[in-house]
Amino acid sequence: MDRPNYITPAGYAALRQEYEALFAVERPKLVDTIAWAAGNGDRSENGDYIYGRKRLREIDRRLGWLSKRMKAAKVIDPARQEDRTKVWFGATVTIADEDDNERVLTLVGDDEADAAQGRVGWNAPLVRALRGAAVGDLRRVVLPAGEREYEVIAITYPNE
Repeated sequence: MDRPNYITPAGYAALRQEYEALFAVERPKLVDTIAWAAGNGDRSENGDYIYGRKRLREIDRRLGWLSKRMKAAKVIDPARQEDRTKVWFGATVTIADEDDNERVLTLVGDDEADAAQGRVGWNAPLVRALRGAAVGDLRRVVLPAGEREYEVIAITYPNE
């Protein structure tokens, strides 16, 4: 990876929880099902066996991806941010566009981004434009819908 995989403690815990659930619960059950299905004879027409092997490959692929992301993760607690006057990782930012439409965004790791919840990934174009901005700063960003200018209205960080 060419850039750090910043993530909040909650985001890291969610990745870890998914990894442990797949590795300790779902995968062993599936292995048991595959072993049972293999013991039933002809595997070429055995749906439990065929589906089980396919699902096992999916789980192993996901476990590999989760493992890589957790190894590359750099956990940063936004509550410990020293410079709270500027937009950095973990900030909750209120921005207004040229039409005075306000949006509230929380800057999180790419693995925990959820636009519907207002959680935007650290490497998203809008977040890259907002990095280091202070209240009152104007930032121009090129989005798929075209170029927009945003003003930073407020910046908050969680308390410890």
